[in-house]
Amino acid sequence: MFTVYGLNGRVYSGSLDGVRELAPVQAVARVRAAAAIGRNEQALLPSIVRGLPVPGNDYGRLGRGGERAPRQALAAYAQTQQGQAERQALSLVQELMSREVLSVPVGASVAEAWSLLAQRGYGQAPVLDARQRLVGLISRADLLPLRAFDTPEVFEPQLWKDRLALPVAALMWTPIPSAHLDTPLREVAQLLLDLRLPGLPVVGEGGGVEGFLSRSDLLRAITRQPPLDLWS
Repeated sequence: MFTVYGLNGRVYSGSLDGVRELAPVQAVARVRAAAAIGRNEQALLPSIVRGLPVPGNDYGRLGRGGERAPRQALAAYAQTQQGQAERQALSLVQELMSREVLSVPVGASVAEAWSLLAQRGYGQAPVLDARQRLVGLISRADLLPLRAFDTPEVFEPQLWKDRLALPVAALMWTPIPSAHLDTPLREVAQLLLDLRLPGLPVVGEGGGVEGFLSRSDLLRAITRQPPLDLWS
């Protein structure tokens, strides 16, 4: 189950399919996706290039034979399975979410929000109003998008002064979906893919933010938590 919150309070509460069909959420998602297409590709390009094989290098020698490296990897994975049969499958948000939540006040400026995220090393955070109610989500990419640098006035001090003084409310993702403690992880992962979100706030029965589940949490769990065959 998911609940969507905006500046005026709760917008929707229901299933994954319902969130997908919610017009305000889809409208924001389309705008974000259009702005991010070129940026994401450019950001990924250096890492993709670094990951390509270097001509002339025989990577098979790392495993002392072209076919042994894959075999060694499989053997290492098999060893991690020994003694782990008692582990349980991770299936619900509450089993994986981060419970230490950094939030940004809706009245904060871009400069203040950036400072909060940078101090904690976070890429995004839920935005709360004066009554501690969820109203949006803000990320570093929203605060200082690359398109802000694509202008002849990029070196003008006044441009940066104006940008840093903007309120978070003008840039945040709102309305924003949130997950519940008992929401299935697979549904959250699907929604993150559908809307290109970096993560979802997690709300409790009273509507307060009790955690945050990011893409990094999901990926970290796949690599460090129960074996892949235990995921439900």
